[in-house]
Amino acid sequence: MRSPYASDPAQSRGRRHPQSPAPTRTEFQRDRDRIVHSTAFRRLVYKTQVFLNHEGDLFRTRLTHSLEVAQLGRSMARTLGLDEDLVEAIALAHDLGHTPFGHAGQDALDACMAGHGGFEHNLQSLRVVDHLEERYPDFDGLNLCFETREGILKHCSRHNAELIEAQEPSFGDGQGGVGARFLRRAQPGLEAQLCNLADEIAYNAHDIDDGVRSGLIELAQVQQVPLFGRFSEQAARANVELVHKPRRWLYETVRLMLSSQIYDLMDSTQAAIALAAPADVQAVRNCPPLVQFSPAMQQETAQLKAFLFASLYRHPRVLETMDKARQVVGDLFAAYVNDPAAMQAGADASAPQAQTYRRVADYIAGMTDRFASREHQRLTGRVLLA
Repeated sequence: MRSPYASDPAQSRGRRHPQSPAPTRTEFQRDRDRIVHSTAFRRLVYKTQVFLNHEGDLFRTRLTHSLEVAQLGRSMARTLGLDEDLVEAIALAHDLGHTPFGHAGQDALDACMAGHGGFEHNLQSLRVVDHLEERYPDFDGLNLCFETREGILKHCSRHNAELIEAQEPSFGDGQGGVGARFLRRAQPGLEAQLCNLADEIAYNAHDIDDGVRSGLIELAQVQQVPLFGRFSEQAARANVELVHKPRRWLYETVRLMLSSQIYDLMDSTQAAIALAAPADVQAVRNCPPLVQFSPAMQQETAQLKAFLFASLYRHPRVLETMDKARQVVGDLFAAYVNDPAAMQAGADASAPQAQTYRRVADYIAGMTDRFASREHQRLTGRVLLA
C-alpha cells in the first residue's frame, strides 16, 4: 500500500509537454515503458561497467547493472510503501547518459569539453530523455514525468542547475523544475533517494563478483574487508563444504551481504521517516535525506568501496585499458570536431562551434564500447582496444 509520503502518479507534477493520461497505465508505468523501448536503453548492453564489453561474456554491463538496481529498488520500495514503478523507471534510466568505456570515457569527454560546458553523465542522462531520443512526432526526448526526471538528475552544480531551470517549463505550482532543489538545497522524493542507495548496493556487490571472476582480486583479499569478511565467515559456519567450493562461497557471501545491507537500509529509513513524520511528498523534500544506512553499515560500506577503488578500479590491468579508452575518446572527439561530417549521423558544418562541440559530445556519449572502437580504427587506422 502506498504511504502518504510516497510519490503518487495521479498527483504527478506533470510532463514538459502535456499529454492525455494512458487508459491502462499510471504515469510512472508509462515512463518505465518509454525508457525500456528507447534506443539509449538498448545501447547499455554494450557499455562498460568495469570491464570492457569484449573482455568477457559474464561481466556486468550498464544494462545488467541497471536491471539489478531496479530489482533491489522495487523490492525495498514495496516494503517502504513507495511507488515501485517510479523506482523502476529511475533505476532503468539512471545510466542512459554514460559514455562508452565507463568512467574513463566520461573523464576523457569532460576534458575534451573543458571550456564548452563540460560533460557529466547524470546531466547527459537527463539530456537523453529530454532532448536526444527521437521517437515521437510532436516533441524531442521521451517526455517523462517530473518525478522520473528528478530521480535521474542525482547530482548537479549550481551553475548547471541554473541553466536547467532557465529551460524548464512552468509547472504551475511555483516550485520550479528539476534543477530547483539544487538551488534551494532541498531533497528529491523518497523514490529517487532509494534509487541512489540501491545503485551503491548493487555495484559494490557485483564488482566484487566480477573482480574475483576476472582474477584481478582474490577471494582471500576481499575476506579481509570487515563487511564482506563477516558474512564469509557466517556462510562457512553454516556450510563447511563451501570452503572447498570458492565460487559458491563467493555467491553465498554476496547474497548474505546484500540482504544485510537491504534490511539495514529499510530499518534505518523507516526509523528516519517515523522521526521526521513527513505528511506528504513536499514535506519529504524539506527534510534531510531520509533513505539511509545505519552509521555502522555506512562505515562498513565506505570501507568496502575504498577496497574496491584501490584493488580493482586502480588495478594496473584496469588502468592500462582505461588509458587506452581515454585515448580512443580523445581521438574521436578531435576527429569529429575537425570534420563533423565524419559522424554517421551527420552535422551542420556551418553551425556555431559551441553547438558542434556539444553535438560531438552527444554523439560519442551515445556510442557503445565496440562501436567506439570500430570508429576509432576507421578514422585513425589504429587498433587500441581489440
